[in-house]
Amino acid sequence: MDEIEQETKTLLKEGHKRILLICGETPRNDIDYICNAIRRTYAARNGKDYVRRINVELAPMSVEDFRKLKAEKIGTYVCFQETYDPIAYQQFHPAGSPKADYENRLLVMDRAMEGGIDDVGLGVLFGLVDYRFEVLALVEHAAHLESVFGCGPHTISFPRIEPADGVEFTQHIPNPVSDDDFKKIIAIIRIAMPYTGIILSTRENDKIRNELIEYGVSQVSAGSRTNPGAYSDEEEGTGSQFSLGDHRSLDEVISDMIDGGYIPSFCTGCYRKGRVGNDFMDLAKPGLIKQFCMPNGLFTFREYLNDFASPATREKGLKLMETLIKQIQNENLQKTVQENVQKIDKGERDIYL
Repeated sequence: MDEIEQETKTLLKEGHKRILLICGETPRNDIDYICNAIRRTYAARNGKDYVRRINVELAPMSVEDFRKLKAEKIGTYVCFQETYDPIAYQQFHPAGSPKADYENRLLVMDRAMEGGIDDVGLGVLFGLVDYRFEVLALVEHAAHLESVFGCGPHTISFPRIEPADGVEFTQHIPNPVSDDDFKKIIAIIRIAMPYTGIILSTRENDKIRNELIEYGVSQVSAGSRTNPGAYSDEEEGTGSQFSLGDHRSLDEVISDMIDGGYIPSFCTGCYRKGRVGNDFMDLAKPGLIKQFCMPNGLFTFREYLNDFASPATREKGLKLMETLIKQIQNENLQKTVQENVQKIDKGERDIYL
């Protein structure tokens, strides 16, 4: 737990406000251990800074355990199916491994939502089987959740296989996905599910990540490490989960986003206002969520510029903010944004609508 707290403090020093707690498949990760880790992460402080929302990625659990997880005030629960092809799934997860039960994993989101988890995140590992099958399966899984619970996935992640220590087939990917096909995948899911957050990890290099924002990616990680302990000690030799393609720091990622006319949002307002699950979808599907997302994104961006940004990033970030605020058509909203930005400049933090 001390190591978890130290890793969290290091991330806070860089300016992060939202993190993903990846818990793996080990039996050590029982629900009590996970809950303790979440509490310790929320309790970590770097001066006045703290983690405002934790998303959790961990192995399938029971409905009862999901109820306990819900009580810890997490954001989104994430679990990748890896592949929806049951035959290939058995090939890659042989009997005896914790993940060998295909149906247990396939139905995990049903149990999560039955246990009170409002927001869930889907994903597959592209490269295992034909990507066209996986895309159709993702759409069908989302349609199932809509039908049963009235709420589709909050996020979908799009990892492609990268070389991994001790995994031979990652050196010879069974069904590789080209960059052009990857762009098509992102575009199709964005059209099919305009309400969902599309996540792209640091597996991909900076060039393709910047380009894929144009195709519908809405969330990117920044400054990630895949070997435990590597945030507080970059030389930590615990072994990487997979190879990284983007080695930019958080500030460098944000700088490139600004150059593209985008701002990063560290917003966690919807989680804390209760705009989650069906309530979030009611706003997201018709596009009304923008009236909250845009201002809250600007507020958290201003915090980053004032507290953590390099001088060059801050200078061009402030110029972009000025331009975007002037573009807000609703006069009352524009005034509210300007007033809250002034409060942030005077030292107030964690303002959200």
